[in-house]
Amino acid sequence: MIDLHAKACRSFSSAARPAIFNKSEGVSVMALKNCMVAQSGGPTAAINASLSGVIRGVYASSVYDTVYGSLNGITGILNNELINLTDLIDQHPENLTRLVTTPAMYLGSCRYKLPDYMDDDSPYVFIFNQFETYHIEAFFYIGGNDSMDTVAKLSSYGEKIGSRVRIIGIPKTIDNDLCETDHTPGFGSAAKYIATSLLEIAHDTFIYAVKSVTIVEIMGRDAGWLTAAAALARNEYNTAPHLIYLPEVPFDTDDFLLDVKRLLFERNNVIIAVSEGIRNASGEYISASESTIDSFGHSQLSGAGKTLEFIVKEKLGVKVRSVELNVLQRCASHLTSKTDLDESVALGEKAVSLSEEGVTASMVTIHRISNAPYQVSYGYAQISHIANEAKSVPTEWIAPAGNDVTQPLIDYLRPLIQGETNVVYENGLPVYMDVSHLSKHP
Repeated sequence: MIDLHAKACRSFSSAARPAIFNKSEGVSVMALKNCMVAQSGGPTAAINASLSGVIRGVYASSVYDTVYGSLNGITGILNNELINLTDLIDQHPENLTRLVTTPAMYLGSCRYKLPDYMDDDSPYVFIFNQFETYHIEAFFYIGGNDSMDTVAKLSSYGEKIGSRVRIIGIPKTIDNDLCETDHTPGFGSAAKYIATSLLEIAHDTFIYAVKSVTIVEIMGRDAGWLTAAAALARNEYNTAPHLIYLPEVPFDTDDFLLDVKRLLFERNNVIIAVSEGIRNASGEYISASESTIDSFGHSQLSGAGKTLEFIVKEKLGVKVRSVELNVLQRCASHLTSKTDLDESVALGEKAVSLSEEGVTASMVTIHRISNAPYQVSYGYAQISHIANEAKSVPTEWIAPAGNDVTQPLIDYLRPLIQGETNVVYENGLPVYMDVSHLSKHP
């Protein structure tokens, strides 16, 4: 086990939290009830808030003694690369709060796909042996769709061998495409960044009395939630983005050019929000470059905005530029939604309490009670209803012409970007958790 932090005196009775089992020293201790947490997939501005929630839940628990963190997702368990998060917070209590506003993953991530245990059970045998070694009663995996696939596979194997370890997924993805939950942590903050960026781009663009087109490419391979969030930039004086194209609707280049030409007759500047995953009627991506495939079989896309830039320049002959928000929209912790972070913490705490009740093979969820006032409750759903499924933007929330979104979608989005967080600044820059242990990790 990686010892990133030396032990320190407890802020409470040390008898409540005995020393960990150390294989290398051959020290045996009484059986403990511990838990483990890992993070996986793409980063967000809120995933560490859920990690903080898990740790908070363990501190409030009468069941669990220690919470271990697995470095770089499930691979940390396979490589025996774990840290004692309880010790970390005991030594530096302020980090429990700082985690909430720290972007990306304190524990690191991975894109590791577990094989089907019917084909190869060796990683499963090792993982569950690790659970036994560290007296793990519950394992929490914070991530998106691919991470929920891992939760499903571990749960299935655990059931097969009669393991008592509870396996619970905690949702995280800026894509907002997980089923059985109203929305996903990380999405609200990304939506806030996107809407703010579009508003600022509008201010930048409108100063010129010249015919121009600005195309903003936004993440979203199969679901258009993030691109739809661009509509939140509209206010009493700003109508941009003037066109919005989502991957749920086939993209037609000729219709696109007609839309742009029509708007250029009405105004000098046209701003367009477009998803990276837009496809034509044949299902082919509108991309300037050939896509590559990741380990989960997903296309890695880029270039939709640049492709449309070339088309507008060639066909309409006006000033045009494309902007790709790319990774900036994922971890903009200086512009997070307080609603997003608060819900992320709550889901981490909920996962711990559910595991204490014996819940397993599940993911914690958000249920929306009302929009105004905005109210939610927290529950869970079976992981079999979530893994390898995807939630798209409903057709009725997309304009019939396929070039905009409707008011119900805006009403759904707006509560998710509310509230500002208090980020600590030093020397003019935000102060985040030290993650140098990840860069040094081989």
